[in-house]
Amino acid sequence: MTRHIERQISALKEKIQRVGTLVEEAISKSITAVINLDQPLAQRVLDNDEQIDRMEVEVEEECLKILALYQPVAADLRFVVAALKINNDLERMGDLATNIAKRVGPLATGEPCELPGEIRTMAMRAEEMVRQCLGAVIHADPTLARQIRDQDDAVDDARQRVRRKVMDAVRAHPEKLENLLRINSISKHIERIADMATNIAEDVIYMVEGDIVRHRDA
Repeated sequence: MTRHIERQISALKEKIQRVGTLVEEAISKSITAVINLDQPLAQRVLDNDEQIDRMEVEVEEECLKILALYQPVAADLRFVVAALKINNDLERMGDLATNIAKRVGPLATGEPCELPGEIRTMAMRAEEMVRQCLGAVIHADPTLARQIRDQDDAVDDARQRVRRKVMDAVRAHPEKLENLLRINSISKHIERIADMATNIAEDVIYMVEGDIVRHRDA
């Protein structure tokens, strides 16, 4: 029984890694598409979203099968529970990348607007947090997970600076309202991606240490 569940958990970890890789690529492409107003690249993100959704369902089904067939306990149970939550957050990240990509076409064809520098800054940090959280999952690394949590405030601060700049620009250039609101929305989606990475980091801490650290410092 032990060897069977070990094989199932190993296979589950590989599936989560594949989902994570697809999501990481979608985020990177969507942000690049925004910065370069690259509509074909944005379309590739949209085209790949169904694959992420399909794999998310496969991972959830695998988790439920392990719970039903093997009734894991202790560390194995924590891993499967964490995997269910991580899988859901990865799928939500994929949706956020899709939402960013959807705004590339209107941005490219509407009133020209300069992206605030903070968009690039927060995007780079969010992408790094996603890379790190996936590494923390694969290597079961709570130390790295705590480092990810520490980075979230910087993304939140950048998001607020973007919001203030957008509001100022709306007052100065009301004719650019629609695209300015799209820029504001993009910054919100990037912030949410960083939040999801933080959620995954917290799940890693729980998975390894059995400690629930949501809503408090760890």
